[in-house]
Amino acid sequence: MQWVKVLGGVVGAAALLGLGIIVGHFAIPKGADSPAPSASASQDLDLKILETVMEQLDANRIRENLRELSKEPHLATSPRDEALVQLLLQRWQDPESGLDSARTTEYEVLLSFPREEQPNRVDVVNSTGAVLFSCRQSEENVTGEQGGPDVVPPYAAYAPPGTPQGPLVYANQGSEEDFKKLQKEEVKLQDSIVLTRYGGVGRGAKAVNAAKYGVAGVLVYTDPKDINDGKSLPNETFPHSWCLPPSGVERGSYFEYFGDPLTPYLPATPSSFRLNSDNASGFPPIPIQPIGFEDAQVLLCNLGGKLAPADWQGGLGCDYNLGPGFRSNGIFPEDGQVNVSVHNRLELRNSSNVLGIIRGAVEPDRYVLYGNHRDSWVHGAVDPSTGTAVLLELSRVLGTLLKKGTWRPRRSIVFASWGAEEFGLIGSTEFTEEFFSKLQERAVAYINVDISVFANATLRVQGTPPIQSVVFSAAKQISAPGSSGLSIYDNWIRYYNRSSSVYGLVPSVGTLGAGSDYAPFIHFLGISSMDIAYTYDRSKTSARIYPTYHTAFDTFDYVDKFLDPGFSSHQAVARTAGSVLLRLSDSLFLPLNVSDYSETLRSFLQAAENLRALLEQHNISFGPLVTAVETFEGAATSFNQRIATLREGTPDPLQVRMINDQLMLLERTFLNSQAFPEERYYSHVLWAPRTGSVATFPGLSNAYSQAENTGHEPAAWAEVQRQLSIVVAALEGAAATLRPVADL
Repeated sequence: MQWVKVLGGVVGAAALLGLGIIVGHFAIPKGADSPAPSASASQDLDLKILETVMEQLDANRIRENLRELSKEPHLATSPRDEALVQLLLQRWQDPESGLDSARTTEYEVLLSFPREEQPNRVDVVNSTGAVLFSCRQSEENVTGEQGGPDVVPPYAAYAPPGTPQGPLVYANQGSEEDFKKLQKEEVKLQDSIVLTRYGGVGRGAKAVNAAKYGVAGVLVYTDPKDINDGKSLPNETFPHSWCLPPSGVERGSYFEYFGDPLTPYLPATPSSFRLNSDNASGFPPIPIQPIGFEDAQVLLCNLGGKLAPADWQGGLGCDYNLGPGFRSNGIFPEDGQVNVSVHNRLELRNSSNVLGIIRGAVEPDRYVLYGNHRDSWVHGAVDPSTGTAVLLELSRVLGTLLKKGTWRPRRSIVFASWGAEEFGLIGSTEFTEEFFSKLQERAVAYINVDISVFANATLRVQGTPPIQSVVFSAAKQISAPGSSGLSIYDNWIRYYNRSSSVYGLVPSVGTLGAGSDYAPFIHFLGISSMDIAYTYDRSKTSARIYPTYHTAFDTFDYVDKFLDPGFSSHQAVARTAGSVLLRLSDSLFLPLNVSDYSETLRSFLQAAENLRALLEQHNISFGPLVTAVETFEGAATSFNQRIATLREGTPDPLQVRMINDQLMLLERTFLNSQAFPEERYYSHVLWAPRTGSVATFPGLSNAYSQAENTGHEPAAWAEVQRQLSIVVAALEGAAATLRPVADL
């Protein structure tokens, strides 16, 4: 698309790198209304600019952004979603605070919606088919914002249509282990309807697991024990507290993969090849429908059969039984059944990403990306609009400096508002598919700020190990909200910390799964990525996420009253993410520490030691893995020493460029497109999903677990050896990438 042309071309040959920097610099238009400050190849982070940005990020402006963004429901591709596209374009094209350019990219993607004329239903019926009880089809309108034609009824996106009916069974969280336990208890699952609670496994996995046991349909609810710390009464929940009301229903995508379902590995442009939806994989195999816990209470508290295990019990004020069928002294007949009527439809829709670009002054062909999705299930004040509110304020402050001519980053900054994330990270995935080669060659890092504020206790960061140092540096320089007088870093370490063999006690940085738009960047492209947010004190709540997640109760007032009164936590996230963005876009040397991967590799290696004896029994040598880890550690240490030496002098621009390219490309060396053929988009050998019980390299752990389960099957142990070889090759490649460029 056109935006990559504006940013300039990658210069491949080392001899042309210095020339490329100069050409890239002088190619930047210097219009009279936005003159660029003079820049040189030695441009580095300007601490005065950084301080100015920190001072100008305004909590009240973030609050007003959120009010505007969340005032109406904005389901993906809805009229309000498209109106927000125009709002972003307007902000990023503003003559006083806009960016260099802003545009949209549009994709034709397959989405799933409930039918207005034929609503989904869940009923209890007797032997003659008479309806004895019906679950709510919409949430209670407690604040006047939960009703209206733009509020999509609760549904499971991509669940197939169908009207299964059968006796009810309680299946806890719907995991494979849960169904095995029911089978062991001789609970009849064939042709049943199972009631499951959110958590444990992904949404779609509940239906996949259930179908293996002959289940006809699935219900899902949020248990107050898991989300409300046991509170379930109307006067204990929103609008009286932050807790989920009894009628609240979590919507969500039940598609197994991410990206457009019909165009895997291809951008969903009009000319792209598309699968037939009947042949596409990843959809739930049986009908599934979410309900509120007030309806789940009626069903569960009247269920018969054996008493469920203690760890399956919840917060609905009764004993949970397994079923099948209802108890003899309940409100339903023992032979009563549950009918689940799902009438969802699939539809191709046009969904837009919005891109705002600030061209780099020195290296316009190196991109630092900062993104968040725009679409929500209903009002989406927390998810995703807290993140978009921060994005708009940060881009306003940087845009103002840009238009005044007082600043231009060393590298290009790309702000992104992704479309249709809630349906499976669609906008960001299509973007990475369309610009796969350019992004792999040019993208320095991706910063994701989706839900910027879950709650107001502490910073929470997930990311790849090299980003730890830049986040720590930023957090140490910013004051935490409140009167503690601590920095964000020192406050963070109070809540989430770990003991590092290198640094001592440090804040914990989590790993990246597939919960937001960072997923295609790290797993598919191998771009150093992070997700930044403020969150709650885990010692005070066991909520698996903020309680009104994906419901019609996720509103502006919910944030304003319960999550972040005063919006100081939003401001803290804006400052932290903004500082990280400036450090990545402006620093002479990229502030990524490759040695921080060593601790991760050592922990994986230590866990793998538990496998050594059995591996060697099958003639699989463990030695190459030990050597590969040691080789990487040595290469990383030498690499950091070279950077330190260059910092002491006046490095040649070509030397700087080569070092930065090594830093940028390190993450790509851990990609292997053949490592996980059963997984879509996952190719990072360190961060792919791990299903095995050993906390080591995921491919090795998964293969080892499978081999153990199959006994002495030669093919299974051959896969273990293949996975070990994949890891060794990746580590050796990573070490080679860090050696001096002239060394092969």
